[in-house]
Amino acid sequence: MTLLLAVDTSGKNGSLALARGAPDQSRIDVLEVVPLAGGAFSAQLVPQIAALLEKHGHTKNDLGAFMVVSGPGSFTGLRVGLAAIKALAEALQKPIAAVSLLEAVACSGTGHGRVLAALDAGRGDVYVGDYQLDPHVRMHSERLLSREEFLAEAKERIVVTPDLRLAEVVRAAGLQVEEIVDPNSGAIAQLGWQHLRRGETVRPEELEANYIRRSDAEIFSKPAS
Repeated sequence: MTLLLAVDTSGKNGSLALARGAPDQSRIDVLEVVPLAGGAFSAQLVPQIAALLEKHGHTKNDLGAFMVVSGPGSFTGLRVGLAAIKALAEALQKPIAAVSLLEAVACSGTGHGRVLAALDAGRGDVYVGDYQLDPHVRMHSERLLSREEFLAEAKERIVVTPDLRLAEVVRAAGLQVEEIVDPNSGAIAQLGWQHLRRGETVRPEELEANYIRRSDAEIFSKPAS
């Protein structure tokens, strides 16, 4: 059995999970999910990881792999979670599975086939993940769209979102939407395990945040005179 640690610090609140997985099994056993209060991830995360391991009779040296939400989300929050996982994985020389929060949203719904995972990005924008769920999870694209662009694209899809206001906007436009509960780190651990079994891992130095925002070059570029 492989002991797994999953971390999500992408939003206002986060969580971490301890789980176990066997190489010949597609499902994992989530031992516990611990919530993390937003605004204090940097102070909470490392002590909470140590406390969770101790509670279940383990030390960090027992960990066999890591799962972490790489984005989209809060710049500061993502940076804290990624830094902690980088440090642990580098010290222990263990693999990391980076999981998109949009993938977790898409897989948390009951729909099949092609779905749009959506998260409110603020300022009238929407993080949108276009995913194919059958027979295996496959990402077509992840983009930052204006609300108008998003609604135009959603006409041919079922939208999955944990954001109540965004769901209301989709419903008001006469489109299909499924509201879900925010995926926690238990769901991240399960998705990360699938990545791990497929060999989709990254080394600590390769782990980067996936902000899905337009680059500075695109935002600030000016037409040539």
